[in-house]
Amino acid sequence: MMRLLTVAALLPVMACTTTPKPEDAPGLLDCGETRVADLLGKPWTEAMRAPTLKRTGARTIRVIAPGDAVTMDYRTDRLNIETDAAGRVTKVRCG
Repeated sequence: MMRLLTVAALLPVMACTTTPKPEDAPGLLDCGETRVADLLGKPWTEAMRAPTLKRTGARTIRVIAPGDAVTMDYRTDRLNIETDAAGRVTKVRCG
């Protein structure tokens, strides 16, 4: 009975806690997005992949074109390169 009361007392407290999101911890997570801001507006080519990985220190790059289906998982070591319909880089972000 005592165990049940303890669990019941902790439930409201547990319900109020949240898991911190990566953006809540600036500086702790970095895929190098700030080091490649100069890519914005440029056409993306696969030949840019290796140099971009080297410049950023990211482990992987995911190129996202308009209409692409992507997973919602957040990976601190992945650089997302978003492009427009013409293949030009519109956004660079971690995740």
